[in-house]
Amino acid sequence: SGETLLAEVPAPVVQSGCLLIATRASLVSAGTERMLLEFGRASWLGKARQQPEKVRQVLHKIKSEGLFNTLSAVQRKLDEPIALGYSNAGVVLAVGTGVDGFSVGDRVLCNGPHAEVVCVAKNLCAKIPDGVTDPEAAFGVVAAVSLQGIRLLQPTLGERVVIIGLGLLGLLAVQMLRANGCQVLGIDPDPERCNLARSLGAETHVLENGDAAVAAAGAFARGLGVDGVLITASTASDEPVQLAARMCRQRGRIVLVGVTGLKLNRADFYAKELSFQVSCSYGPGRYDRDYEEGGVAYPFGLVRWTEQRNFEAVLEMLANGTLEVKSLTSHTFSLEQATAAYDALSAENPLGLVLTYPNANGETGQHSRRSWINVASGQAKASAKQPCLAIIGAGNYVRQVLLPAIAKQKVRMKRIVSESGVSGSHLAKRYGIEQSGTEVEAVFSDPEIDAVVIATRHDSHAALVQQALQAGKHVYVEKPLCIRKDELEKLAAFFDKEPGMGDESGLRPRGAYSPEGGQRAESRGQRGDCDSSAIRKAQTRRQSGVATTPPLNHSTTQPLLMLGFNRRFSPHSVKLKQLLADRTAPLAIQYTVNAGTLPADHWLHDRKIGGGRIIGEACHFVDWCRFISGAAIVSMDCRYLKAADKPERDSAVITMQMEDGSVASIHYLSNGHSKLPKERVEIFCGGAVFQLDDFKRLRAVGVSGFKQLKTSRIDKGHQAAIEAFLQALQSGGESPIAAAEIFEVSEQLLAL
Repeated sequence: SGETLLAEVPAPVVQSGCLLIATRASLVSAGTERMLLEFGRASWLGKARQQPEKVRQVLHKIKSEGLFNTLSAVQRKLDEPIALGYSNAGVVLAVGTGVDGFSVGDRVLCNGPHAEVVCVAKNLCAKIPDGVTDPEAAFGVVAAVSLQGIRLLQPTLGERVVIIGLGLLGLLAVQMLRANGCQVLGIDPDPERCNLARSLGAETHVLENGDAAVAAAGAFARGLGVDGVLITASTASDEPVQLAARMCRQRGRIVLVGVTGLKLNRADFYAKELSFQVSCSYGPGRYDRDYEEGGVAYPFGLVRWTEQRNFEAVLEMLANGTLEVKSLTSHTFSLEQATAAYDALSAENPLGLVLTYPNANGETGQHSRRSWINVASGQAKASAKQPCLAIIGAGNYVRQVLLPAIAKQKVRMKRIVSESGVSGSHLAKRYGIEQSGTEVEAVFSDPEIDAVVIATRHDSHAALVQQALQAGKHVYVEKPLCIRKDELEKLAAFFDKEPGMGDESGLRPRGAYSPEGGQRAESRGQRGDCDSSAIRKAQTRRQSGVATTPPLNHSTTQPLLMLGFNRRFSPHSVKLKQLLADRTAPLAIQYTVNAGTLPADHWLHDRKIGGGRIIGEACHFVDWCRFISGAAIVSMDCRYLKAADKPERDSAVITMQMEDGSVASIHYLSNGHSKLPKERVEIFCGGAVFQLDDFKRLRAVGVSGFKQLKTSRIDKGHQAAIEAFLQALQSGGESPIAAAEIFEVSEQLLAL
């Protein structure tokens, strides 16, 4: 809606590689934040016009997943809150592990949002020198944007440079270019901005028409053309780029720092051999996950100016007086007046709009440091048959799938944990969750919590599952269970050590890891022999080896573990399983997944965080084939497609041999087209053929009494999986997915 809210959210806790900072002052970015407000307030049509590439994604999604699913996804995405701000000055409250060079009590500049307490990675922080006030330092990150544009322009002493757009970025750039020994001409339609630029040492021209501006630049450059143009304007028009080209000398340079149209006149660029470059934020390292999140610094000798070093350079200029920002501060508001500040941002044309915080002495009150806050008014306590849940994670999957499914059940949702507290608090209000927090240990120590739903990044799954199980909590964890063999060993050992839960119970899979390093035993049917008794034995074995879950007033201690393998709960999967129940022949399964391309730097590709796409995503399809066959996996092989333009292990063909002689081939491919459905399955068995199209239509040929099952929309079993888990909690029944199969599938995938 574009509404600006001053929200009470839990304070973040310090993370590894980060600093926890109490904010003293922050700067509102007039360009970026006004653009976000205008986008939020625009109609759906207005939003579509501003982001045509998103419209194309929506149209593709409608074709592949249907109108209803797409509409729900778009509405939930637009409902996602955005924490505003990225230029923040404060005092360090805590230092995370792996951080050196900073101490508690240091004053620092960072790119944290507008909030009393922020947690920011170390490479996005810089110490504030003595003599620089907090409101002055708050300009530092925005000033680094101007500085990076200047570095790309590569001006030299005595060159003549034009700045188009005398907003905050342009006026900061005027001072930096003047300090660099350049002559500067500032161009803007606002006479007051031009007057301010003149007071900072620039010549100016009030923009009324393009020809006059080009003539002014020609006179400024003595008829020779300017050496470079820095565009700091924010407009949808193409005119700034076209004017810049007309102003430049032969082989002049143009750098775009602001946001403009990019319809270029080729003749201007061709005749003069002009160079044109778009500047990316505040320097090298921006949007590099290894640098910003992983804390990997670029070598000083090879990358002289990173975003952190640009922060430091700006702070030094503020300290020695080269850069002056007091005259650029047009408004100052206290945090309590933040919504009024954004009203001013929309109604006026401010420059530097500073927010000040109540913790001026660098300390935060107990209230603002709370890691848990009450959000919903509070539900009646769950009865003995109504589970009390906590949700860990507040990302897309939680917002789009899990919470809508859980909200339809008769449960009490007491806690939700998110890293920043913003998204978790928003979801808590939307779904009536009682408390929102950022500190996960409170979930495990809360005696009222019966079950924990885990939907975080994959590298955290194993540790969170283990903590929950050790605390006696039932667990629903979104796939995968873990991404490393040692994690699987620890989880398997946990089940082994539970009273009465040895291997003979079937809880651990055949050949699962053990502390002694035992290997898979030879089994009947391992080499592919198959008869009806082997199939029935395999089907019977699937019903055994399940951890029993006590009722919610449980007196025993064995918790329930379920993995989010939702596809086996789809009505199409359930029907297919029924149709194959009396088979006496092995299955030949062909599962094709049009997975689509993910950016090369997506976290899922990182084997240490996401585990890679095969472990992180293809596990769904391995489990489904295991479920449909009802037989243990004897062997599994994987062949990866190697392409120079694709990340390693992005596409693969997985083959599976089952104990009953069934064979499955999974083609998990990222090199297809988004207009086609994502999933298609064909199964051949005993003269019959089954086709499952994207979990919307199941057809059969050669099956008496059945032709097809068609649902109104794609149903991959998300709702049914949650229902099955909660029913098991309420009744004290068996796990909806045998723990033996969870470990079996995990072991096979980790061995690839």
